Amino acid sequence: MKKILSVLLLGIAIFTFAFSSPALAADAAKGAKIFSANCAQCHLGGKNLVQANKSLKKSDLDKYAMNSPEAIIAQVTKGKNAMPAFKGRLKPEQIEDVAAYVLEQANEKGWK
Repeated sequence: MKKILSVLLLGIAIFTFAFSSPALAADAAKGAKIFSANCAQCHLGGKNLVQANKSLKKSDLDKYAMNSPEAIIAQVTKGKNAMPAFKGRLKPEQIEDVAAYVLEQANEKGWK
């Protein structure tokens, strides 16, 4: 009986993971539109008009330990220093999309 129950539970677990939809990945294309509407005033072209030494270029993201989705999401959500918090202004999914866009531009496209 225990063997049948174990096999049944294993089958249910496999079925659940095999047919569950994966978490949606952040969408950099959507992030570009959100960035343009909410962030480009201070960060046009990956620059930082308030603190020039803290741009969104790869070297600065690396230097300030901001080269990860989690770090960017936290910064955009909570704000820090001159950076305002966007929690409440943007949905969490939108902030994730912005983070994906920023990382794509910094790491793959060099903010051209």
